[in-house]
Amino acid sequence: ASKDSHYSVFKAARMYRMDSETINTLVNGEMDYSDLREKLLQNKDKPAIINVTIGTTFKGAVDDLDIIFLTLKDCGYSQDMFYIHCDAALSGFIVPFINNMISFKKPIGSFTISGHKFLGCPMPCGVQITRKSYINNLSRNVEYIASVDATISGSRNGLTPIFLWYSLSAKGQIGLQKDVKRCLDNAKYLKDRLQQEGISVMLNELSIIVVIERPRDHEFVRRWQLSCMKDMAHVIVMPGITRETLENFVNDLVQQRKLWYQDGRVAPQCIADDIGAQNCSCSYHKIDYIIS
Repeated sequence: ASKDSHYSVFKAARMYRMDSETINTLVNGEMDYSDLREKLLQNKDKPAIINVTIGTTFKGAVDDLDIIFLTLKDCGYSQDMFYIHCDAALSGFIVPFINNMISFKKPIGSFTISGHKFLGCPMPCGVQITRKSYINNLSRNVEYIASVDATISGSRNGLTPIFLWYSLSAKGQIGLQKDVKRCLDNAKYLKDRLQQEGISVMLNELSIIVVIERPRDHEFVRRWQLSCMKDMAHVIVMPGITRETLENFVNDLVQQRKLWYQDGRVAPQCIADDIGAQNCSCSYHKIDYIIS
């Protein structure tokens, strides 16, 4: 799994006492495929279970399935020597409306998507889709409940599927498609507005997560409920977010930055290593960009 994979992937490996390899990532958060190749060759005597992230937690990066399949093939891994899981917790409702990269026509083993994120169900829930052959390996007939058990825990919540069904039925495919387009458009709008104001910002393709320089004031972070990591913060542009809200956020940030940097003793931090030099608006990279 890449280092930008959800932390639960590594937790699961520890729980099952499995050896794991952490794959480096590119500056946008996407898996570094050259490092994947190197790690595969180092462990060529073992089967590979690869977690492919469809929308990383912080930067919203999407790992390229086709490049991963090609890398596996080039490293000598046949289909019976690898298992691919696609973690699409947030972006699983976004990517399918833009391209068909996720498909069981490809040799993937499973796919997960959350219902309480983009879809907005009121409690944590999700769906895992996998191949029937894998289910059959796990399933057992349990006589006293007159049913076949195909779960790990032996039971599951009966209420959350109703919320999932209701949310999907209420929106429908067309409604979801409209939500996706609006979120993508609004995310680009926010990115463009921040760039206009000279603020470091990055937006990945297929993503609704806008990464910005970390605000200096904790009160600002708390007021806008921003998630922060190192020198970065991010804004997730969900279906309920309007242009008016985004404009209010930008205006508030611009006004606060005037206060933070008014005396010139402190300058906006350089986050080129985190989001790429082309996205960094620190004094050094802004001048470098203008010259180039």
